[in-house]
Amino acid sequence: MLDPLGQTQVLPYLKELAGRGVEFTLLSFERKSVLEKVGPAGCEALRTELAAIGINWRWLRYHKRFSIIATSYDVLVGLRYASRLAKNSEFDLIHARSHIPAAIGWLLKKRLKSRFVFDVRGLMAEEYIDAGHWDRKGIKVKLTKAVERRSLAAADGVVTLTARIWTIIKDWDGLRGRKVVHEVVPCCADLRLFCHSASERAKRRAELGLGDQLTIVYSGSIDGWYLTEQMADFFVSVLKNQPDAHFLWLASARDRIAQLMRARQIPANNYTVKFVNAREVPSYLSASDIGLAFITPAFSKLASSPTKFAEYLACGLPIITNTGIGDSDELLTDDVAVLVKDFHEGEYSRSLEQVRKILENGREAVRLKARAVAEELFDVRVVGVQRYSRLYERLLNTKEN
Repeated sequence: MLDPLGQTQVLPYLKELAGRGVEFTLLSFERKSVLEKVGPAGCEALRTELAAIGINWRWLRYHKRFSIIATSYDVLVGLRYASRLAKNSEFDLIHARSHIPAAIGWLLKKRLKSRFVFDVRGLMAEEYIDAGHWDRKGIKVKLTKAVERRSLAAADGVVTLTARIWTIIKDWDGLRGRKVVHEVVPCCADLRLFCHSASERAKRRAELGLGDQLTIVYSGSIDGWYLTEQMADFFVSVLKNQPDAHFLWLASARDRIAQLMRARQIPANNYTVKFVNAREVPSYLSASDIGLAFITPAFSKLASSPTKFAEYLACGLPIITNTGIGDSDELLTDDVAVLVKDFHEGEYSRSLEQVRKILENGREAVRLKARAVAEELFDVRVVGVQRYSRLYERLLNTKEN
């Protein structure tokens, strides 16, 4: 697993599962920059905190560049270290989160004869191909797909982020014709942290000088898979109909965003760029009216479940996004979301008209509905933890039988 020091992806699940009596030995690969930022004292504090609730955290250095040599080295070191850990603990399950840890997981399974879960966080080779970084016929793709096939073939349980991708990969080499325990666990949010706050809304809107302006928010990384230019174009369409609208970017790339907005002659008083820590994000989402996210539609994105969708909805925001991303087309209903089918002026105008109709129901009614959808689909406790618990129980019961 990667980056528990970030504490946003895996730890909420593990902490809740530990509270239900599951004991974990967590082996993560940490980036040098993160370790230096946190420092030895911070690492030890987290280790102590996790140990108190039954999580034994150990970490190894992650070598950032995905070179064949560096990754092979990480896998071999990880396998050796995990094998040593297994001498002191009897592991009932090996749970590998994403492809490189899965390479360690299926090799470790051969040694320990334990049940193995491959938690597929995305299609690694296809993502690099779709992004234009890897040649479809190149050695990196061939090696990644070989590891994937072996991991799927060794897996007793498989987790996917979406139901849509499971209908495809269950017929891939390694899974075809096999019965495995499967669960869909989308990227969830901690709904105790992500929730609408009227007081925070008033505070942040006063801080930003928003008044009654319609405020559209984007939260997260820009560029790459996220279509930053198209989101800026969309806001141009918004201003044509509502000149006092405001775009709140919760992102770090201030200069890049400013350049995009200047190129489109968007006045500086119509947008704000704020880089805030994770715990402040719900406060700024509360200050907003609509959550926006345009993502490159590609085959690999059928396996994606953007965490920001869960966070937007949990804070009571209707969503504007595009079609073709994970299960969103089926899950996001038209009373809390608008799906853009293409990136052009006419489609932007249509989506704006749709979101206006949603907001006509009253902001409080929209917030309650969005929150209800988040609770049903993306609550880390009700959805994520329950499904992981069900997966573990089924695998262990199968083993006993």
